[in-house]
Amino acid sequence: MEIHAYSEIYVESAQNILGHMFDFAINEAGISEDDFSKRFAISKSARQFEIGNPRYVAGITGPELAKEVLLESGYTGELPEDVMYIDRSPEYWAGWVIAYYQWLRNYSFAYIFDAMDLKFLLKLYSTYHEMDIEKFVETADERIKEYYPDTALKRYRILAGLSQSELAEESGVSLRLIQMFEQRQRDINKTSALNILKLSKTLFVRMEDLIEG
Repeated sequence: MEIHAYSEIYVESAQNILGHMFDFAINEAGISEDDFSKRFAISKSARQFEIGNPRYVAGITGPELAKEVLLESGYTGELPEDVMYIDRSPEYWAGWVIAYYQWLRNYSFAYIFDAMDLKFLLKLYSTYHEMDIEKFVETADERIKEYYPDTALKRYRILAGLSQSELAEESGVSLRLIQMFEQRQRDINKTSALNILKLSKTLFVRMEDLIEG
């Protein structure tokens, strides 16, 4: 079972917007990679982008989104006029691939940037920018698994303060199946939607939050 963040028809536009957002914020507004990526990851704008709000993934320009994020986060510096270049910078590429990866895996931007910040992404540019994007996805998946060794199910179960037995009892999903999911002996992505629904309701998370990349 694979749940994308929003409809595929918006992906190309979303990539373009996020690419221009990072390019403008860093190269035109002069905000550091670390500062801006943190501002974006925790912003309300990022949350709207994550769920595919059409205004954010198709109805706004990258510079407009960058300004919205900066103003929302309390930035008081002077901002330049909106500008977008035909030539694609490494910062544009970083935003472009992250928009695709977020759509594909349905992770939050905060979750992604904790595992691989913008500086890490920019280091990949020279090697990956001319490759098929799926090569980047493979590398990103490996990075996520290294940074988050536990499954999403285990992380959310622990946050909820439940043992495996308690989760089984409250959700109606068998203890053995929960154990197998957490030990990666069974792929939770391939279980029934009903099992994921039961677990997500018990843990008070979205179904897609339990999906593994």
